[in-house]
Amino acid sequence: MHIIKLSAIDSTNSYLRQLSAAQVLEDYTVVMTDRQTEGRGQMGTQWDAQEGKNLTVSVLKDISFLKIEDQFFISMAVALAISDVLKYFGLKRVKVKWPNDILSENKKIVGILIENVIKQNQIQHTIIGVGLNVNQTEYPDLPQASSMRLISGNVFDLDEVLNKIINKMEHYFTMLENGETKELKRLYEKRLFRINKPSTFKDVEGHLFAGFIKGVTDYGSLEVLLEDEVLKTFDLKEITLLY
Repeated sequence: MHIIKLSAIDSTNSYLRQLSAAQVLEDYTVVMTDRQTEGRGQMGTQWDAQEGKNLTVSVLKDISFLKIEDQFFISMAVALAISDVLKYFGLKRVKVKWPNDILSENKKIVGILIENVIKQNQIQHTIIGVGLNVNQTEYPDLPQASSMRLISGNVFDLDEVLNKIINKMEHYFTMLENGETKELKRLYEKRLFRINKPSTFKDVEGHLFAGFIKGVTDYGSLEVLLEDEVLKTFDLKEITLLY
């Protein structure tokens, strides 16, 4: 693992992408910063964090062994790795809110942004952006957000948390490289937030409907059992889980 520490940067994902395009980087090259000015989440959402209190990193991973249609297994591996680490540090009720937000005590403490570099219809490597709320204690405009410190009452060393995350990523990416996709999917679905519980969703037109989350497809779509006993799949941003 090679770590590049920056005091401030617009986006660790963008910086790492540009760096990887200019030179060959070793596996698990990490870019971390105290302050990210233009942090991005899924589908262009913003990710804000107080300076020096959180883990704002991007990790480069060679993923050339993976078929392009199997790229959602990257999200599964990363979500499993980070949720393992949160459990290790004593956080309770750790769940993965599809596709890859991590919750503890029903509060969001991790956002993940995965950007794959694809050439000639083949994945070359992936850049994994992680925004983990660690020691921040105030979220005035984000009632659903929390942090490791708020939930556990403890103060954490950012470098120690990062090292644990990389170690767990190595474990799950080794499973993926060994073809253990069924086991990865089983573990991921086991940790899904509100799986097999009656839930309310909102579609892109604003209509509400009820259903039960049953799992995910290999391609990352959410499987929801509707009231008429029909199992339907939804892609990212087609639906929002309300409660």
